[in-house]
Amino acid sequence: MEETISLRELADTLKKRLKLIVLITFTAALISGLISYFVLTPIYQTSTQLLVNQAKSEQQLYNPAEVQTNLQLINTYNVIIKSPAILDKVAQNLDLDMTAAGLNEKITVQSEKDSQVVNVAVRDEDPTIAADIANETARVFQSEIVKIMNVDNVSILAQAEAKEGAAPVKPKPLLNIAIALVVGLMTGVGLAFLLEYMDNTIKSEQDVEKLLGLPVLGSVTVIDVQNKGKSTVPATQKATVRGETIGS
Repeated sequence: MEETISLRELADTLKKRLKLIVLITFTAALISGLISYFVLTPIYQTSTQLLVNQAKSEQQLYNPAEVQTNLQLINTYNVIIKSPAILDKVAQNLDLDMTAAGLNEKITVQSEKDSQVVNVAVRDEDPTIAADIANETARVFQSEIVKIMNVDNVSILAQAEAKEGAAPVKPKPLLNIAIALVVGLMTGVGLAFLLEYMDNTIKSEQDVEKLLGLPVLGSVTVIDVQNKGKSTVPATQKATVRGETIGS
């Protein structure tokens, strides 16, 4: 019984503060949409692929040991690609007003497990600049790795391209709006319960019973009077007040 009453009180609180909850929810979604579409700068991503594999002649056969060696080198290559030894030359070749640390934040290097392909992805506000950085990073790395590691087993598998009409990778307005809706709803519900908890005024007979722990035996009804003594209460109610029995 106690659980039923508690659930009813929760439902009454939500119903009572429904306008507040809806207002907060849609305000959060509106603000998120405005920021996503008009404030945040779109970021585009392009990528190039490198193949770590020793060049072979027609007479050479597949060598599993060599493949395993290439796979072990990939983790080292992932670090070298983002090192100042490579990125400083990329910034210099492209005449970028950017340090190696700044380029490092734009570049992501990853490879699938047991794969000899390394993916170099670059994010920038300009998709053309992102493609240029990706391609130049791959080219510089292919050239410098021969001097750094004394090996020549890197080839460029695919060039990065700046496609027209490409969608930005971030922000994602619809996702941001959906998150804002959920956060706004949670905030509105939380605020509704907080206001209800802080509201200690007595508004009904049930509030009196809950506060005093005593049953309510009766209540006094407020009678509105208009035009000098004329009551708006129906005749039946007037008769009850006077203690008389008169039909309506």
